[in-house]
Parts: sequence; C-alpha cells; structure tokens
Amino acid sequence: MRIAIVHKDRCHARKCGTECILYCPRVRTGDETVVIGPDGKALISEELCVGCGICIKKCPFDAIDIVSLPEELEHPTHRYGRNGFALYGLPIPVEGKVTGILGANGIGKSTAIKILSGQLRPNLGNFDTEVAWDEILRQYTGTELFDYLQTVSKKTLKIASKPQYIDYIPKVFSGTVRTLLKTTDERDALAGILPALKLDALLDHEISALSGGELQRVAIAACLAREADLYFLDEITPFLDIYQRISAAKLIRDLAASRPVVIVEHDLAILDMLADTVHVGYGKPAVFGIITRPKGVRVGINQYLEGYLAEENVRFRDTQVVFEKRAHEKGSDREDLFIIPPMSKQYDTFRLEVTGGTVRTGEVLGVVGANGMGKSTFAKLLAGDETPTTGTIETSLRISYKPQYIKADTSDSVEMFLRRCTTKFDSSLYQHEIIDALSLTPILQSPVDSLSGGELQRVTIAGCLSRDADLYILDEPSAHLDVEQRVRVTRMIKHHAEGREAGIMVIDHDIYLIDMISERILVFEGEPGIAGTAAGPFRMREGMNRFLAVLDVTFRRDQSGRPRINKPGSFLDREQKGLGEFYYYVQDEN
Repeated sequence: MRIAIVHKDRCHARKCGTECILYCPRVRTGDETVVIGPDGKALISEELCVGCGICIKKCPFDAIDIVSLPEELEHPTHRYGRNGFALYGLPIPVEGKVTGILGANGIGKSTAIKILSGQLRPNLGNFDTEVAWDEILRQYTGTELFDYLQTVSKKTLKIASKPQYIDYIPKVFSGTVRTLLKTTDERDALAGILPALKLDALLDHEISALSGGELQRVAIAACLAREADLYFLDEITPFLDIYQRISAAKLIRDLAASRPVVIVEHDLAILDMLADTVHVGYGKPAVFGIITRPKGVRVGINQYLEGYLAEENVRFRDTQVVFEKRAHEKGSDREDLFIIPPMSKQYDTFRLEVTGGTVRTGEVLGVVGANGMGKSTFAKLLAGDETPTTGTIETSLRISYKPQYIKADTSDSVEMFLRRCTTKFDSSLYQHEIIDALSLTPILQSPVDSLSGGELQRVTIAGCLSRDADLYILDEPSAHLDVEQRVRVTRMIKHHAEGREAGIMVIDHDIYLIDMISERILVFEGEPGIAGTAAGPFRMREGMNRFLAVLDVTFRRDQSGRPRINKPGSFLDREQKGLGEFYYYVQDEN
C-alpha cells in the first residue's frame, strides 16, 4: 500500500489559494479522508491513495510525499507452510567485514541465519515439496549471493554459530567449561579469548552451574575459537554488562579482519561499534519479513530509528526515535522525592557502600556499572527485600520493584496477573498507556508460565508500573527485548514518571536506553564481586564521563543527535580522550 504524507512544517494550506483535496481524483468523490493538514482539515486518504503523483506535482510548497507501507513482495525466499511466515531477501556475508542484521523479533532474522548457515534450505515459497538447489541457484544467478549459496549447496562451507538461546547449552552438554572449550579450540585462540572475556576463573566450573552472563561468555568463546569459513552470532549482549559487551565486540572485530562475520544484535551502541554494514529487517512480525540490501552502519541505524527506509521508500513505523540533546537538563528544577541514606551491605565475600543521594519527582534516574558491583543489591535494599548492615531506610514511600531475574511462578493468564496489580485494568487510560504501549493484547489470555523471555519481561514491566507507587525500580528492563520494544518501553517509562510525578530508577547496560531515558545517573564503581560503591547521582555529562573513562570508550553524537561509539584509536577517539570528554563534546549541545 502507498500513502500520501503531508508535512505540516511545509504545508501552507489555505494560504496557497488551493485545496489539496481537489488534487486527488480518488478523494474528491467525497469519500472519508484521514490525513490531516496543519489547519486540522482532512486532506488525502491513506486508504484511497494509489500514488498517482498528481498531488505532489500540484503542490507549490513540496509539502506532500508518497511513501509505501510494508507489504509482501512477489517472490519469497522461504515460506513456512500455507499462510505461514514468509521471508523475503537475505543478508550478504562479506569477506573481512562484520555484517549486521537489525530488526524486530519475529521478522525473520534467525530464519535468514539458518538459511545462510545451511541449516535450512530456502523453498522459494514452495512449501509442499523440497526445492532442488539447481532451482534455488537459478533464482540467484547474477546476484551477490550466487557464489555463496553455491558453496552452501555443496556443503563445503564450515560454519561456526553462537545460538540466540544459550539456556539450551546445559541441556545438550554436561561437564566443565574447560572440557567444552577444549573441544572447540580449533584455532588455538583460547589463550587470547579467555582473559579478554574473564573466563580463566570459570574453567573448572560445571556448565550446569553457570549464570546467564557466564554462559553467554562461554558460548561466545566457543564460537570464536572454532576454525570456520563464516561466523554467525545471534545476540551477544544479553546478560552481559557494558564492559563485557565491549570486550566481546573487540574480539569479534579482530576476527572479522580475516573472516566474514554476521551478527544479529539489539544493542544499537554495540552494533554500531561492531558492524561495517547492516541489513534492516521490516514487515509484520510473525506474518512476513523483508531483509533490505546492505546499508552503511550509520545510515542503516539512523533509518531504522527514523522508521523510514529512504532507498526502499517505505515507512514501517509511525513514530521516529529522537535523541534530545538538552533532555538531560530539563529536570534541574524538580523537587526531591526521596533521600537515599548512606548505608552499607556486607556479605561473606562482597561489600556494598552507598554514599547517599536523592531521587526527584518525575525523574528517571539511570543506574550504570559492571556486573557484580551491587546494583541489584542496592535495588533490593531500597525495595525492602534486603536489610542494610549499617544505616537505615526509613520512608513512607510506596515502592514498586521489578527484579533482574524474573520467574513465571503462576499459571494464571496475563490479564488475571495484571488485574491483581491494578484496579484500573478496564480504563481506557490503562489500556492505552500500559496494554497498547507494551503490545500485550495478543497474549492477555496466555498463561504467564507459557510466555517467552521477551513476553515475560514486558508483562513484568507492566505489573511493576501498574501498581500505585511513589518510586518505581526496574532492574534490566531491556533484557530479551528487541529494538522496537526497547523504544516503546523507554517512551512509556518517561511518560509514566512525568504523568504520575513519581520517581523511576532504571538499572540497565544498554547505553542507548540509558541516554534516552535518564536525566541523571548513579554510577557503581569498585571491584566486581569484591567491593562496590554507589557514587552520585550525577548530571549526565559528569556521570557518563566518569563511567566511560573506566570503560576507555568515547561517544560522539551524529547529526541526528544519536550517540555513537568512536572506533578505538580513531582521530575522534584520541581527541576526546585528550580533552577528557568521553561522553560527547560540550559544543555539540550549544
């Protein structure tokens, strides 16, 4: 479907002496119109527009564009049965480069990887019988994928893959980390990989006893240690802190200098640092997905955030993600809501020190730091789930807490779970701000214990924000969510804080999410697993400079306002480190 878009900032309706509605032969018949001009009058119908181009040529102010909405193409790459999911297009691996795939869950990224790795033969839409490789190759004759698919068809291509769902690894392998990695070290590369991922201390641990972050690092090491013609990594960041994400990214960049690498990733900062090119996946999740041709990483991510693919002339999202350069300063006049008291928590092998601070009304306070620094312990102390060793927390504030590790401990439906959290479930406001914002309608009648990781995360966030509270604490809300879902959660949390004049504390490792959502940040420093200190809260520049200096990574902002990681050792990286500006330039805000 093609639609007409009227740009309100360029439209001079009623001033140019013409009626836009008269330009379109399909609309002037009196049918209902839905595109609204700057004066509030309906102009051109999205339902009726066929892209004839008459309105564009007639408009003297270039205020009208014709764009396409996502729709299925003619020749699918693969289809899962009659009326099943269809994939159109494939990413193109490139020698010596990292190729990224960016898109929502259910859009076909994992299917594309299965095809390129030889696990799944594309059926070209013919799901009744197996399609011969000769027919598949004829379809791709003359394309950049022909030689690659020919190698896949001959089964001479050796693939190393890191799966998306690492929790299956203990189910298929029993033994120690050392035993598993020894069987995968085909390049004799573990000597460099183990210290980079801090796995030396885990070598004698049983695979079944590893945490999510430890298992993720082992899976990455196992994949990178193999000798292969092509490396596929499906989501490397879940369960890893920002330090571990940067370390893994550097290892992958080093490997990509000599081997093609394809990666699927939802952390845009890491994808930006890692990838040389990206393919954007769009369409309708679980219905059809389209993989675009390769784009430069900057262009591809910016177009994805904007929701509009210029080369394809397709708008796949109604709203764009905007990084406001001055958004971090707007809460400076807020009133204090809660005073964080100085306190400490002592365990057998770990000690947390909290120096104190404040949370303000209507503020979102970001919390950053490595794993094992006590961030989750801090959240539990505030929520009353833990008792401080020294200091006391005395508050009459109502606190709603979403923990880092969530469990589906009920077989009730999602709707019943949420009704226990709030009495406002049936109100239109709740339906709009919680149910619609988190796309929960399709799973409302599903049992909570049957949900996937991403679905359970969204339901748990909804439960936390549904409760009447003065302070909301969300520990890693981005885990298991794709980029689209992270954007919606970010927008919803900011709106929730300001609408209720509540304070919201967000602990997360996604730097983009922290940058978009936070007005100030709390920085956790120290030695992971031994001692941690909560410093701040700081204004964003001061806190991020303090945080990124330890990480030894610099950020800049591009023309869209999006923060980007500078390539290590680049001119900008060296220049900003010399100035002590790890976050972004002061003059960028002026």
